[in-house]
This record gives sequence, structure tokens and C-alpha cells, in this order.
Amino acid sequence: MAELQKEWFDTWFDTPYYHILYSNRDNSEAEVFLTNLMNHLSVPQGASILDLPCGKGRHTLFLAEKGFTLTGADLSNESISLAKSYAPEGVTFLVHDLRKPAWNETFDYVLNLFTSFGYFETEAEDRAAFTTLSKALKTGGKLVIDFMNVTHALNMLKEEETKVIQGIEFRLKRYLKDGYIHKEIRFEADDTPYFFTERVKALSLEDFKEFFTFAGLTLVDTFGSYQLEAYDAKESDRLIMIAKK
Repeated sequence: MAELQKEWFDTWFDTPYYHILYSNRDNSEAEVFLTNLMNHLSVPQGASILDLPCGKGRHTLFLAEKGFTLTGADLSNESISLAKSYAPEGVTFLVHDLRKPAWNETFDYVLNLFTSFGYFETEAEDRAAFTTLSKALKTGGKLVIDFMNVTHALNMLKEEETKVIQGIEFRLKRYLKDGYIHKEIRFEADDTPYFFTERVKALSLEDFKEFFTFAGLTLVDTFGSYQLEAYDAKESDRLIMIAKK
């Protein structure tokens, strides 16, 4: 049995089962959001964009098709290998830990999308991640963070759920504990039982404001949906923040 606790994301994201469980993610919804976002930001052709973390690169590649210059980075070797296998010329993919700054170049825009923050154990790690995001930006550049709206997520939480995908029965259990929203994932594959736990910090807008201030960024816009509707702390599905360096 494989069980992940402290660095759950480091191994779980590299398994084929992670990609199977989330294989039904809605690409059209993501593309609508990215189109709305690029239009709102008035991003010019050729602008440099860092997608961090980028997963398998579906958003990175979509934006590259629109004429922007894309770099995608992710902690998962498996995801980056997949992204590289179908990346066109001019798109850069690399393995990178969000907590570690590494770029010699800076970007016009940095994207942290689809609840890709809040995984770490300590506030020091969170601050290190924000330092990376900030240092990757040019002066005047903008950071976009798309996070869940925690209040709404907890109100709508499905405590137990079963999904059958590609013949695998995933049994899911969700709950709030110690400031994290947990998702326990149990399944069997190839006659082997597996158990993984995803954990994401229940961060509020006020928490993110503190991180922005720490990283020398100024919050300039807040939205509550992929249609860029006004943010409502109780009702909005998402917490989408745009900060400027």
C-alpha cells in the first residue's frame, strides 16, 4: 500500500492514477477562463508567460497557440515528460519546485492556476513559493493566482463520493482538519490497494493579501468565477487574484 503524508504532491502527481482520476477535467472551461483572462489583462502578442505549476501543460499549450511565449514548469517529472512529448517548437517545459527560485529570466506574466497553491507544510515554504513567483516577474508584471473560494468549497463539500474511471473505482472522502481541506483517495489497481491523501490549506483572501505584501506585490483585481464575475466571499466558486509587481 502506498500512503503519502508530508510531501503527498511529490509522489501522487507522478503516478498514472492521478492522471486517470482527473482525466475528465473540463478543457473547455479552462480555455474560456484563459481567454477571458488574457482579454482582461490585454496581453500583447509575444508576451512572456510562466505557467507554474503547469501539470501536463494543457493551459501552457493553449496559450502558446494564441501567440504568447510560454514556459511551463512543474514538480512532476511524469507531467513534464508528457508535456514535452507534444510541445511545439518555442514552448519550454522544465521540472521545478515552486519553493525554489531558478530563472535567470523574468516574465511579463506568471500564472498559478486551478488551486495550485496551499500544498506545503509551513508558512516559510508558502513564503518561499511567493518569493519565487514574485522574482519571476518583471517590474510592472502581473501574477495571477486562481484558488478555490474556501467558504463556498466547504459549504458544497461532498464528504464521500465514488467515481469509476477507466475501470478503476476511486473512493473519495473529504473533510476539514488542522486548517487543511483533505481528500482521501482509495482504490485498487492491478490487484494492489492504494491510499493517497491530498491536502490543501484553507486560505482566505486575507491570507493571500499578506503573502502579496510580503512578496512586494500589490493586489489590483479580484474575481469570483472563470467568467470574471465579481468576487463574493460566500457565494463565489473561485478566488481569482491579480497582483502587480
